[in-house]
Amino acid sequence: MASGDSAGGGVTGTGHLLGCGVVAGPLYLAVGIAQGLLRDGFDFARHPLSVLANGPGGWVQTANFVISGALVVAAAIGIGRLLRPKARGVTWCLVAYGLAMIAGAMFRADPVDGFPPGTPLGPPTTISPTGLAHFAAGGLAFLCLGLSGLLAARPLARRNEPALARLSLFSGIAVLLGFFGGMAPAVGVLGIWFAVVVGWAWLTAVSLRLQRLA
Repeated sequence: MASGDSAGGGVTGTGHLLGCGVVAGPLYLAVGIAQGLLRDGFDFARHPLSVLANGPGGWVQTANFVISGALVVAAAIGIGRLLRPKARGVTWCLVAYGLAMIAGAMFRADPVDGFPPGTPLGPPTTISPTGLAHFAAGGLAFLCLGLSGLLAARPLARRNEPALARLSLFSGIAVLLGFFGGMAPAVGVLGIWFAVVVGWAWLTAVSLRLQRLA
């Protein structure tokens, strides 16, 4: 009886951890988009959500980074439990992604291109040490998120989830191409937006499916 209770508790705990992965992306995007709609000077075509940490009310986006990052770490543990023993790479990359988000909250992005109001238009001519640290954390975050998708494909295929495995492979490639392609002036912030949306959608889909299996 005790053994059954323990097993049931483990399944329930894993389900709760995966639930964190289900809500992390929608929460992050909902809070970020709401701020973008409400705050003066923010333009979705020119600004990434990270710059919302500047100016009055910037604490909301900082908290958004921290909470979403913590939810990702929890989801990583749950995904690792369901896909083990061949999912260590996925788990560690997702943990690193969540921690990089938290680091991004600690090191605020520089104001850019008219946001917050009063900031000169156009790209900045210099970058502060804090802004550089935020950029490094962001680069690490997207790299780890993309690798998580690529590394999850094989364990998911072994669990007889071919559609989810293909989605993971596509999402991993899309995140990497979207973010690093966004460095090109012709792509810009739209590439970053693409990577953000695809990455969060992938984490939500994987977490939801594995939660049902749990």
